[in-house]
Amino acid sequence: MNKWNLIVDVARCENCNNCTLAAKDELVGNEFPGYTAPHAAQGQGVMRIRKRVRGATPMVDVAHLPVMCNHCDNAPCIKAAGGDGTIRKREDGIVIIDPVKAKGRRDLVNACPYGAIVWNEEQQLPQNWFFDAHLLDAGAAAPRCVGVCPTEVFRAVKTSDAAMGEIASREGLRVLEPELGTRPRVWYKNLARYDHCFIGGTVSRTRDGVKDCVAGAAVELHQNDTLVMSSTTDPFGDFRFDGLAPASGDYEVRIRHGSDQRTVAVKLREESVYIGEIALADATANESQRDALANAAAPGHTALSQGDFAFEVHLQA
Repeated sequence: MNKWNLIVDVARCENCNNCTLAAKDELVGNEFPGYTAPHAAQGQGVMRIRKRVRGATPMVDVAHLPVMCNHCDNAPCIKAAGGDGTIRKREDGIVIIDPVKAKGRRDLVNACPYGAIVWNEEQQLPQNWFFDAHLLDAGAAAPRCVGVCPTEVFRAVKTSDAAMGEIASREGLRVLEPELGTRPRVWYKNLARYDHCFIGGTVSRTRDGVKDCVAGAAVELHQNDTLVMSSTTDPFGDFRFDGLAPASGDYEVRIRHGSDQRTVAVKLREESVYIGEIALADATANESQRDALANAAAPGHTALSQGDFAFEVHLQA
């Protein structure tokens, strides 16, 4: 049977909060019998956006992660609720908290390991984002978050589990905290923007007393003498290796530009690392020109003209 899934592209989210506002607009003060009682106007909503800042000035980025009920196939909240239908999973994969049977069950808030169930003090009810099932059952093609997002963060997909598995494999989708074994139906694309780290830096060189950025320097990231990724510096002398697991240990950044080489040791802990400025040896104008020509002639090197940026990634098998 085909079931509902939500795909969330972390790289597209700009924290506009249209999705959270649409959820409030749909649910606050509105009762949908069999689906939900009115949600609270104040306090934590059933759809919200987390933020993570990575790096340090001047190499900083921010990722935003929309979170909501994951509609897990092995949902801890259903087990905690008991077998009386207080929380039920429909055949189409959607999890519904019964607004009558769940009355007074504040304990169910803590049953969700993702913190996706909120407590409505006025209604004395635990509540979740129920995939706008009332709209889908009335013929809507998708929940409201899909239609209101200006950057197309969300995609609602109703398909078989086998087909969804193929989509997840093809697009590199992941779920939150898979080690919990809850088997969520909310999938994330580009999740590494939020839960992985980068190592970056800036390469410079002084020529005739003037410090300038070095474009086109070859940069490699090694771990245990094994090449992890390679890149070239951009027109501002910057490089960045992304998608690294937090606390993944010791790395070496190896930089080559013409006849000059530098190696920098980096330890990656829980947060991204901006190495800072890495200064190559001073050079005269003639030496810089000779090094640039030699570097451009090296095998596999992409010559850069003004405004160009070459980037190549080699992931370990």
